[in-house]
Amino acid sequence: MKFGVVIFPGSNCDDDMVYALQDTMEQEVVKLWHKDTDLQNVDGVLLPGGFSYGDYLRSGALARYSPIMQSVKEFAKKGGFVFGVCNGFQILCEAGLLPGALLTNNSQKFICKNVYIKADNHNTLITSGLDCDSALQIPIAHAEGRYYADGKTISDMRKNGQILFRYCNEYGELSEEFNPNGSIENIAGVCNEEKNVYGMMPHPERAADDELGNTDGLLIFKTMLNSLKKEKR
Repeated sequence: MKFGVVIFPGSNCDDDMVYALQDTMEQEVVKLWHKDTDLQNVDGVLLPGGFSYGDYLRSGALARYSPIMQSVKEFAKKGGFVFGVCNGFQILCEAGLLPGALLTNNSQKFICKNVYIKADNHNTLITSGLDCDSALQIPIAHAEGRYYADGKTISDMRKNGQILFRYCNEYGELSEEFNPNGSIENIAGVCNEEKNVYGMMPHPERAADDELGNTDGLLIFKTMLNSLKKEKR
């Protein structure tokens, strides 16, 4: 399959994402500059982590106006697969492609460490192959990662199966104690109602190679790839 990785001024996880998809998953990958409008007939678009536009105003608030985002919106409207990680997640929320917002961590500090998350359901392209009872160890690195949405939105998301991951401990137990940033209901990732646009704060691309000492993130990429291949049949 062919994936496009969008690069904004300040992106710094783009090569990590390219490596995970191209070198580890052995898929075709093209880099898409933020001023481009041609998505080059990709099967999926990924928005990597970083500090787009220096995180001025709010994380992702300026990147949403980049020319390529109009193409990403049109691609998503037609059912195209879009996946944002960390800053990419923030951009998708700012662009209105995902519900909710990412607010400043409760600690008011940048957090960079390994955390545990677990899939909330089996009904999405990136969680269908995951064990909902098992925890994945995935790194986080953010200052604005506290997911928030109003009560009705959260209720609707629960009913629609739009909550992808929740922060937990190594045994998969959910508690505020294991919530690193104060996200509502320990939410670490969500998708849109149509289940073709995805976002998560933890970095699976940083846990997808033996050299990194952790391949839990690879499970997410493998599930994603297998699901997209089935859809294309």
